[in-house]
Amino acid sequence: MSSGSDLLITRIQPLRPRGLKVLIHTDCGEPFEVTLEALERNRLGVGDSLPEDRRHHLLNDDADVRVRDSALNLLSYRMRTRSELKRRLRQKDFRPARIDLCLDQLEAKGLLNDEAAAAAFVCDRLRHRPRGRARLSSELRAKGLNADLAHRVIDDVFEATGTDDLSLARQVAEGWLRRQNRDVVKALSDTSRSQDREKARRRLYGHLTRRGFRGDALRVAIEETIEATRR
Repeated sequence: MSSGSDLLITRIQPLRPRGLKVLIHTDCGEPFEVTLEALERNRLGVGDSLPEDRRHHLLNDDADVRVRDSALNLLSYRMRTRSELKRRLRQKDFRPARIDLCLDQLEAKGLLNDEAAAAAFVCDRLRHRPRGRARLSSELRAKGLNADLAHRVIDDVFEATGTDDLSLARQVAEGWLRRQNRDVVKALSDTSRSQDREKARRRLYGHLTRRGFRGDALRVAIEETIEATRR
């Protein structure tokens, strides 16, 4: 029996598909949903009273479970930096303090690591969408890394994979050239300073600079691509 204004749990209804959430029915008011884990943390069952303070504690635990599960679900798709994960969780309307506590716990367990996430991102870029150091650094900064850490990660991945800006610029330039029609290739190979040649060169230059290539790597890749059109 409930005492005073305390609620009494009359039924606990598992919700599909896996019963990881339940609907709690009481002797007064509408039923409400919580995670099964939060219910078990509070050792509640049918016949237990649910005073206001105990209900508050249950709902607080429920929110902790939900933010953790949302974070783990996002991490199951790919590694993310703390800043990325925090931004996604904020979009789900979790409280900032609760998010920070969750992320601290994930970091303590080794499930969230900015350096590892950044390295995985750079490796993926090198395999599928090669970029130069400048572009990679900019993308890592957008993910919440400071400049020093971004540069260190890029250096480490480049060393581990035996790559550098020049080899990547060559790869990107070769791919660009293969996609061009005969007129662009012919214009690029022109030895005169025609408008078509300058236009083709600007296109190649723009393609490489947008992908983060600078300095000698940019210059050599352009020169070698032009030379390749004349063979």
